[in-house]
Amino acid sequence: MTAQEEGEMWAEVAQSVVCDATSETFEFTHEVPKKLGRGGFRGVQVHPNIWLAITDFQYHDDVIFLIPEWEHPLQFGVLLSGSTIDEYGGKVGEGYTCISGSGIQRQMSCKVPQTRHMGVDIHMSPDVLRTFFPTTDGEILPQLRFLTQGNDWQSLIYPEITPAIQGVVQQIINCPYHGIAKRMYLQAKVVELMTLQLLPILSHQGGLQPSPKLKSGTIASIHHATEILHSNLENPPLLVELAQMVGISDRTLRRGFQELFGITVFGYLTDKRMELAEQLLRQGSITIGEVAHKVGYSDPGRFAAAFKRRFGIMPSECLSGKKSVLA
Repeated sequence: MTAQEEGEMWAEVAQSVVCDATSETFEFTHEVPKKLGRGGFRGVQVHPNIWLAITDFQYHDDVIFLIPEWEHPLQFGVLLSGSTIDEYGGKVGEGYTCISGSGIQRQMSCKVPQTRHMGVDIHMSPDVLRTFFPTTDGEILPQLRFLTQGNDWQSLIYPEITPAIQGVVQQIINCPYHGIAKRMYLQAKVVELMTLQLLPILSHQGGLQPSPKLKSGTIASIHHATEILHSNLENPPLLVELAQMVGISDRTLRRGFQELFGITVFGYLTDKRMELAEQLLRQGSITIGEVAHKVGYSDPGRFAAAFKRRFGIMPSECLSGKKSVLA
């Protein structure tokens, strides 16, 4: 499908654009053309030059888009499920995020598989970098100029996703505020997400002081620790015990989790517990109390609170089939 054909489909359903139920003047929803699939996206103007799209859609079939050469804005994208793969091997989703710098995007084909796509997309003018990250004379920081190529070929980068990035995306999707508070919250989260995606790139460029490199043996020990946590979600070892089990100090274990995964040991454990809990609830074959017990919560109330923080809905709603994202 060419970009023109896709554009014509979207034009046909332009009438489906509606204001959000909360009547936010800066927010709207848009359905995917029924010929393509189901679902859609929620658009939020979080800043005069920053648009946020929260996506939840699924195409009827695998779709290959033929994208012409065009002037691309600055874009940051993260998918929590689904993937998009271009002909040059670039992938968004399945472990990778995307930063598309402003400039001229090459002509390319892009495959969007027939799977549910959930995530966020941030489009902005490159001038935003001058607004949020200026030098003393008001110009864009030298470390970020690779994102603003003007009439030159854009930079395309695919940083790995981390639990910290996943957490921010979940917070964006499940924003609990309304009105100006919502706009301020989402603007802050957009900047936080940009920072997390850029951190590894800036470290290599010298834009930030790189964190001390872990030895290969230490990295292996930390991955061993994750395996132990995965196998003992119901009754995990204490931090000191876990460190002893993998042969490193608890200080090294804490630092290693932050460097490798961008999250604390406890945060990592909670993420994995909630992921398993959602899987079990979706199966619908056991009770909420049983699920809570299987992921290490003796208090159903604490489990429900942790689950809602992660997915934006209660365990009972998940059990009844309500979507965790864009319900």
